[in-house]
Amino acid sequence: MTESTLDAVRANAVALCTQTPRPPSWIKVTAGEIAVELSFADGPAPVVLAAPVPAPVEPPEPEPEVVTTTRHITSPTVGVFYRAPEPGAEPFVAEGSVIAPGQQVGIVEAMKLMLPVEADHHGRVTEVLLTDGTPVEYGEPLLAYVPETA
Repeated sequence: MTESTLDAVRANAVALCTQTPRPPSWIKVTAGEIAVELSFADGPAPVVLAAPVPAPVEPPEPEPEVVTTTRHITSPTVGVFYRAPEPGAEPFVAEGSVIAPGQQVGIVEAMKLMLPVEADHHGRVTEVLLTDGTPVEYGEPLLAYVPETA
């Protein structure tokens, strides 16, 4: 008999005592085959409850969660965002591309200066958030990616 089963039997006995219209004059709690008996002085014979109390079930351990936190590469300054090194060229990255720290993923033009936008972590690009030639603000998200180990 486990401690938790005894606690469950005690809890059921207390609940029965508090739910009856008058207090019992006699209580018997048995742990083997789990039985609870209540007797009332002026009433009928003792009420016998022989329903076994199920043992508490331990909840299953949760499966480890795969963390897929989306992060963003943001604009380093106010300017215009470009995905490719020049008009008509292939973009630096596309959705599904694997990126590494220091890899160029875009350009922000600010006052005729072409500033490279570089990745700062390993990951996989999940979404390119802006099209070529879109004006951007400082800190505005340009690409979304999911971190990956190298």
